[in-house]
Amino acid sequence: MSAKRIGNHRFITLWRIIKSGMQNLVRNARLSVAAISVMIITLGIVLFSFLANATFKNTLTKLTDKIDVSVYIKDSVDEKKRDSLIAEIKNISNVKSVDYVSKEQALDEYKKANENNIELLLAISQTDNPLPASLRIKPVDINKIDEIKAFVERPEIKALQSDETSYSGDRREAIDKIAGATRFFQKAGLVAAVVFASISMLIIFNTIQMAIFNRRDELQIMRLLGASTWYIRGPFIVESVFYGIISAVIAVSIGYSLMAVATSAFDTSSVGILDIKFANEYFLNHYWLILTSLLGAGIIIGAVSSFIATRRYLKFKTSK
Repeated sequence: MSAKRIGNHRFITLWRIIKSGMQNLVRNARLSVAAISVMIITLGIVLFSFLANATFKNTLTKLTDKIDVSVYIKDSVDEKKRDSLIAEIKNISNVKSVDYVSKEQALDEYKKANENNIELLLAISQTDNPLPASLRIKPVDINKIDEIKAFVERPEIKALQSDETSYSGDRREAIDKIAGATRFFQKAGLVAAVVFASISMLIIFNTIQMAIFNRRDELQIMRLLGASTWYIRGPFIVESVFYGIISAVIAVSIGYSLMAVATSAFDTSSVGILDIKFANEYFLNHYWLILTSLLGAGIIIGAVSSFIATRRYLKFKTSK
């Protein structure tokens, strides 16, 4: 037999397997709907967990960038001492940057922040600039801010300060809440995905088992006529792979619709700590990656569960 004829024969065999798998999908319509429905929920949970995790990380990054430690410097500190202090602070491993804010800059910022409060503006305009110069220190890791705190509270450093150091306490509280929510959703999403993936595999397993039972006489005849193990097993695996493909497409379509509705339904761009606008943009920017990932997950869940079912219930020898 020539190589061309062998290639044509293999192509025809593969096409028959795929065609038979599609026929099984229609033939087992009721069971297929149940399997696909649970897999849609599974992939939907995976999609939501993915988007929520990315959104929380973005929110966390934005807030972290606003965290700083403000060290207020006495007016009597000269430029040489100030530069020496800045150099020492920059040598701390957890310091990302140090910005010097002069008295004039501090006053301008104060006026901008209170531009709608006439009383405060009048009060500060009637005196010399009472605001001190300061050093704004941005940490690399907010969880290791104690390293910076220990330095600025040293007696010789405290002697240079006019007021107590500010640690952006309110923002730190918000960051701790978001970090906690991120960890919770990561764990909850993983657990939910594993649970529903197991349920999906169990339903597909039972669907294939019933299909094998309903076609046992037909399969036995095929076996007696010399059909190979993969020729008989293939349609069942193809059927399960189609479960995964259909489920992934529907899950992504539902996700796309929900994101569009949520974005237009809310006047603000966020609900609590979930930034809807960012989640929608992230979904659109990573659409093909998300679709491909869910297709891969659906195909793997379907193929693995079907392979186990056929291996267990067809009981064919692996030599064929």
